Amino acid sequence: MLDMIDSADDVIALKVSDRISGSELDAIMDRLDGAMARHDKVHVFVETQAIDGIEIAGLGAYMKRALPLFGKLDRFGRVAVVADQGWIRAATKIESALLPRISYRVFEPGARDEALAWVVGGGGA
Repeated sequence: MLDMIDSADDVIALKVSDRISGSELDAIMDRLDGAMARHDKVHVFVETQAIDGIEIAGLGAYMKRALPLFGKLDRFGRVAVVADQGWIRAATKIESALLPRISYRVFEPGARDEALAWVVGGGGA
């Protein structure tokens, strides 16, 4: 399930839980494409809760849209991931190491407000 969180126009803020569908992946990409069309830097806040899978049927189309983003990595600013599952926090730390020019931070659920404030304003811990 996907919930978009109200945020500044240059911030993609969302909460995902349970199973992620192809249409939800499309909605995320639509929002990201729009923000990148309007801003030089885009910041991302993702809160995950009890992720148990991604719909395989939508994964191919998502990858086709997501792969060109590797050429735009300099357009990403702050990325915060709030996750209740250790495997997501670990995967995010690996992704952060692979993409060192993007400012990543990983948070546990109790620090959700701090994470969102950091993404939106750049301040904080």
